[in-house]
Amino acid sequence: MNKTEAKSRIDQLTHDLEEHNFQYYVKSNPTISDFEFDNLLKELEKLESEFPELAHVNSPTKRVGGDITKKFPTVIHDYPMLSLSNSYSKEEIIEFESRARKLTEADMEYVCELKYDGVAIGIKYVNGEFMRAVTRGDGTKGEDISANVRTIRTVPMKLRGSDIPSELEIRGEIFFPLDRFLALNKQREEAGEQLYANPRNTASGTLKNQDSSLVAERGLDTYLYGVYSQSKVATNHYDSVLKAGEWGCHIPSVSDNMIKRCKSIEEIMDFINYWDEKRHELNFEIDGVVIKVNDFIQQEDLGYTAKSPRWAIAYKFKAAEVTTVLESVTYQVGRTGAITPVANLAAVHLAGTTVKRASLHNSDQIEKLDLRIGDHVYVEKGGEIIPKVTGVDLSKRASDSQPFEYAMHCPECDTLLVRKEGEAQHYCPNDSGCPTQIVGRMQHFISRRAMDIEGIGAETIDQLYKEGLIRDMADLYDLKAEQLLPLDRMAEKSVENILFGLEASKQIPFERTLFAIGIRYVGETVAKKLARHFHSIENIKAATTEELMNVDEIGERIALSVREFFDNENNVAIVNRLKSAGLQFEIPADQLADQTNKLEGLTFVISGVFDRHSRDELKALIEKNGGKNTGSVSAKTSYLLAGEGMGPSKRTKAENLGVQIISESDFEQMID
Repeated sequence: MNKTEAKSRIDQLTHDLEEHNFQYYVKSNPTISDFEFDNLLKELEKLESEFPELAHVNSPTKRVGGDITKKFPTVIHDYPMLSLSNSYSKEEIIEFESRARKLTEADMEYVCELKYDGVAIGIKYVNGEFMRAVTRGDGTKGEDISANVRTIRTVPMKLRGSDIPSELEIRGEIFFPLDRFLALNKQREEAGEQLYANPRNTASGTLKNQDSSLVAERGLDTYLYGVYSQSKVATNHYDSVLKAGEWGCHIPSVSDNMIKRCKSIEEIMDFINYWDEKRHELNFEIDGVVIKVNDFIQQEDLGYTAKSPRWAIAYKFKAAEVTTVLESVTYQVGRTGAITPVANLAAVHLAGTTVKRASLHNSDQIEKLDLRIGDHVYVEKGGEIIPKVTGVDLSKRASDSQPFEYAMHCPECDTLLVRKEGEAQHYCPNDSGCPTQIVGRMQHFISRRAMDIEGIGAETIDQLYKEGLIRDMADLYDLKAEQLLPLDRMAEKSVENILFGLEASKQIPFERTLFAIGIRYVGETVAKKLARHFHSIENIKAATTEELMNVDEIGERIALSVREFFDNENNVAIVNRLKSAGLQFEIPADQLADQTNKLEGLTFVISGVFDRHSRDELKALIEKNGGKNTGSVSAKTSYLLAGEGMGPSKRTKAENLGVQIISESDFEQMID
């Protein structure tokens, strides 16, 4: 067979095998026998081995796995993968529906879907071809696990149809079918190996496996239910999911009531109640139901919080509950000195895992429950993830039990604990001498959402501290290869990665560096606001409490905490050393040059679709020019920036309040 003939046959086999795969796994309607399929696949494998340059990037032969990946590269998401806010009561769902309807003041339609207990994934297609698959990660960036996702038969390697955007991302959930999970555990039991605890964790671990052939053997599955593209696919979420189904994606079944449009809270509750009862009949695990506002423009009008969309909510089914004995209480010290009591329990099986410990939150919670050592306590998994003690079976309490006495001293450094007025938790004030706090702050500093230092993990920080090589985060930048090489598990390549990661971290922008140094109450969002308002660490250091409180959404508690941090000479010394090491502690001059105060003091609400800018671009322009974005019209709103398809309720409210309504062109003139 010559090269031209081989190309023709490879192209034909690739097309035919993908079609058979689609009919079998997505449509559940096989068109040939397994024997015939295997023979076609073997023929393709043989041709690809003879003519490797003719093999398709997403060839069906890739689905059997075989790639060995030493490391999963990190990829920034084109669209942030936000998590949903969770609810455990139907009353909260009623409040969500009522609030959404009130904010938009328009007819509302919702989409109800199953909340799959699996691993979130975003799959990017370019010109209809599978390009990559990325995990949720921290929501901003995740890991590229494309080689492993290619082995999942319900993930299309090439989309079908002619109306596919040139670039799009389809999101969904990868899960472990229960029949395959039980079969896997049976094999492990027969082999005398430890059983896997639950399908969700096993699916996650499988997807992180370095050998994609093992992933292929496991037989993971997926449902895809979210379409993201700059090109308009549909006007609402439900129709976009159906469109993904037309393209060959394995979407939730409409006929099986796995996805449903609802027009009222009664229909939403019917869907929740139906699946609360029927979920155990599925061949995969779900832990709740997701409710989304259907219309895309209404979604944009409702907007987002820092962590989740306001137009969607997850209702979690009631967690499983068991009783066991409270054997003791120990205390954990956080990086900020916060003390968290932990219940040590007689081991008990709960929701697929063995539970030995549970959070008790704080002393108030212990007092409220009147917990005593030796009590038979009720334990459940909040959202089926974190165990917590919810009550006491008083009928089994011993007659000689004694009231619980909360710790007075830090379990790590024996410093007397303090509890500030109005706060629930006790704190260890020895921030410069308590080993757990010191290590915790450094582990936070190197973490992915902060300095994201490659080559250094939490265990490395612990090792370096115990060896006496670091006592604060600034010490990291004084490390030398000759100090690291003699340590356990420190090969030349490991040391090289650490030093390279430290050097690369000097390019992390100011707002993340500010978050990384660990000022109490200064999370990512607050750090960003402080950085953009003050422009440099020196300006923040010199700011008074009142000046700090003038920053948007910075209250007295945060302002006092920032002031307290910089009033501490030890903290200032560490910051100065980090600055000398070359870390970013100010916004570069060229970025500041792009900023103006043309919109200073003005508040904007954006609604509708625009010709020349996306809504995110408009929001960025408002902030860059000193303005502020909000999601709803109020008396404090300066302008309503109106695009095509703007909700009539926003227009009416703006007119009633005398808020000026402007167009995209009007806005451009304001910042020109």
